Amino acid sequence: MAGLLVVLGWCAVTLYRKALTTLRAIEVLSDQVSAVDLGVPSVSVSFIPAVFADVAVVLRNVEQNRADRSHRSQVRRDARIVRGKLMRNAR
Repeated sequence: MAGLLVVLGWCAVTLYRKALTTLRAIEVLSDQVSAVDLGVPSVSVSFIPAVFADVAVVLRNVEQNRADRSHRSQVRRDARIVRGKLMRNAR
């Protein structure tokens, strides 16, 4: 019975230390996040449902989003190729 209490006490102390360490890490992380300026404009864009929007505007936005996504994919693909070539030729 005494051995069980010792083990439970040891587990409790260990969990308490881990919890304190986690809280300190979260505090440091929140300080770092608050210090970072993401450059996101604070202007809120009013939402206009697509039903009430002009069809040409909606189609233009859809095509622009597709082009942007395709461009980002190509940039990632090119970066992977360069990284692969560097790894293959590394000495």
